[in-house]
Amino acid sequence: MEHEELFPLLCATADGKREAFTRLYSITSGQLYAVALKMLKHRELAEEATQDAFIKIWHGASSYQRSKGTVLTWMVSIVRYRALDLMRYHNIRNEVVLDAENQAPATQMPLPTSERRRLAECLDELDQQQRQAIHLAFYGGLSHQEVVAHLDTPLGTVKSWIRRGLQSLQRCLSL
Repeated sequence: MEHEELFPLLCATADGKREAFTRLYSITSGQLYAVALKMLKHRELAEEATQDAFIKIWHGASSYQRSKGTVLTWMVSIVRYRALDLMRYHNIRNEVVLDAENQAPATQMPLPTSERRRLAECLDELDQQQRQAIHLAFYGGLSHQEVVAHLDTPLGTVKSWIRRGLQSLQRCLSL
């Protein structure tokens, strides 16, 4: 699912090439904004989170490590952490859908239909606990501690579910 051109664009961005950064922005800004909006539920805050994330991407492009995940995953994590910071600062609480089986938030992102379908298929392959923990953390915007409280499950277990689930998603999506 990784756009083949994202890695070279990020490398060029790390070298200070504005044209590459502009192209990287045009390819990914819609997806990053969708993540921020899904978490924050407020357009202005989502725009702020997305803008702040791109500033961090511009300054931190050289810190990306390909072995730890795709460029898009790295960028989504930056916008997600910024959205979480804004949620905490503005004391925003999201209503989280408990029934992750009937909610497919990832399919609501502005992705091409084939990518949406592939992501939904990969999410369906996860264990129910992994799928729910990922849903709460990434689409509900909950911290690990909040997921622990929500699921009434030990922290180590929640972190393992999320880590293994994301690894499974990465493997599935790379096929």
